Amino acid sequence: MSFLPLFPLNLVVFPHEDLNLHIFEPRYRQLINECLDEKKTFGIPAFINSKLLGYGTEVEVKQLSKRYGDGRMDIKTKGLRIFRIVDFQNPVKDKLYAGGEVVFIENEDLVEEINPYLLSLVEKLYRLLKVKVDYDKPEYAPFSYRIVHKIGISVAEEYELLTMCSEKQRQEKLIEHLEVILPIVAEVERTKERIAMNGHFKELDALDF
Repeated sequence: MSFLPLFPLNLVVFPHEDLNLHIFEPRYRQLINECLDEKKTFGIPAFINSKLLGYGTEVEVKQLSKRYGDGRMDIKTKGLRIFRIVDFQNPVKDKLYAGGEVVFIENEDLVEEINPYLLSLVEKLYRLLKVKVDYDKPEYAPFSYRIVHKIGISVAEEYELLTMCSEKQRQEKLIEHLEVILPIVAEVERTKERIAMNGHFKELDALDF
């Protein structure tokens, strides 16, 4: 087991992900200052529906972008490894922030193998939405991590993916999600087109029968 200072957030962070944070609470200013001074990492466990869940991601501070006169900070971080909390302490003794003993989770199937069907569904979604999304970043090994924030799944579903150790399993979960939402998105886009063509209100003369 390892000890990590913890910074719970209402979001799910994945390994390899870049995350910019504005630090303003005194307890987290203390945490980040220690990470900067001692070159140590901290953990972001998911806090969803007012509950601290068991899994999170270890992150490192890559850059202190700005330090304000009142102690606030803007920092750039990167996700490293997934962990499971074994013992949660709030606060840590003699500190303002929380922390805990964690075990790190080994991921399987991290080779770059993309399910062709999943890729076709992702591309179809972006065509329907008429948007271009860049997910082709070679340093992100698992494809699921690259697109998880970019296909409209809920925070709870993102958390479910975080707990999965297999890339194959994660990609299958994303396929299930896309198969459900694509018909909905397609119908919404058709409706928008109909509204654009026929959406004007017309003022008609009253007919005298």
